[in-house]
Amino acid sequence: MEKPAAAGGRPVRDGKLFYGHQYIDDADIAAVEKVLRSDFLTCGPEIGKLEDRLCRLTGAKHAIVVSNGTAALHMACQAAGVTAGDEVITTPITFAASANCALYCGAKPVFADIDKATYNIDPADVARKITARTKAVVAVDFTGQAADLDPLLSLCHEKGMILIEDAAHSVGTYYNGRPVGSIADITTFSFHPVKTVTGGEGGAVLTNDDALYTKLKLFHTHGITREAALLEHPSDGGWYYEQIALGMNYRMTDMQAALINSQLDKLDAFRSRRKAIVKRYDEAFRKIPEVVVQEEIAQSDTTRHLYILRIRPQRLTIDRRQFFDAMAAENICCNVHYIPVYYHPYYERLGYKKGLCPRAEKLYAEMMSLPLYYAMSDQDVEDVIAAVRKICAYYRRDTEGK
Repeated sequence: MEKPAAAGGRPVRDGKLFYGHQYIDDADIAAVEKVLRSDFLTCGPEIGKLEDRLCRLTGAKHAIVVSNGTAALHMACQAAGVTAGDEVITTPITFAASANCALYCGAKPVFADIDKATYNIDPADVARKITARTKAVVAVDFTGQAADLDPLLSLCHEKGMILIEDAAHSVGTYYNGRPVGSIADITTFSFHPVKTVTGGEGGAVLTNDDALYTKLKLFHTHGITREAALLEHPSDGGWYYEQIALGMNYRMTDMQAALINSQLDKLDAFRSRRKAIVKRYDEAFRKIPEVVVQEEIAQSDTTRHLYILRIRPQRLTIDRRQFFDAMAAENICCNVHYIPVYYHPYYERLGYKKGLCPRAEKLYAEMMSLPLYYAMSDQDVEDVIAAVRKICAYYRRDTEGK
């Protein structure tokens, strides 16, 4: 049997398959160029168009587009009333922003473990982690699969808490037939380049609650308003505005909004292609006993942002690091999503220690993200599958023919 190119070398990136990549076409470029030639670069007509479109797409009553997904999470926690002394429960298998948003408000992130099959936050462990100080839950739609929202919503509302759905991965996903964005108390999106649709950067916050919407809208524009109903010292001057709260500048530009609007024209195509790649991966990898595929709950009709492959170390003579490097040597540049948040030195200095979430920690030691993006060709997909097969065959425990 031919040995894989390497199992310990340095990954080579130029000209290789990445784990993710944006797709930009002439229509996207034309949309941005039109804004550049217009009178508006920051808050122009594309902003309102995008907010209206997100409401139609998701069924949410209100949408506010913002500078990035992290800003969206900060806004969500602030609107939820999270403050010093509170606790916010989230998953450790996520980008740090899902927990940092609690810290921004002076609160303490509390980590609940994941479901061992879906890798999403486990509602049962969330219930175990609730205290009298818990103000909100940030449930992450990891890889694009919707978190199990019904039990989480029931739990939050029973305890008087706010459910924030971090849907950075799940634009285009449905839960029980409803689009993500209209289900949780507050939902946040991200439009980073490797997401299903992109604005280069950008995010959005969606809610059906009028009071939460008022707080969110104020906070993303310095706490400043021109709305007559909110002014404390009304004036007849059309120039007049007031700062009535302390907020941030989390506004999106019209250029970003134009790009996202154009990208949303292709959402059905993006969704279809990602689902086809995931289906092909799943059918191939389920036949390889050395690896495990992520399971999905029946309630989630998922548009996958990431494809997670999990190795079974007991069936291989190499570990995840060596498998990762062997894939790179086969021209497949994987990634790992994510390092458990409380592993980071900043969180260590806050007193967090390993052992908090055993299932999440075991997953981290065994997983990697394979290439998944719209522009992948069928041959690209087969090349990824072939590389996994080759590495598993060569490094299979107690296998003859090396």
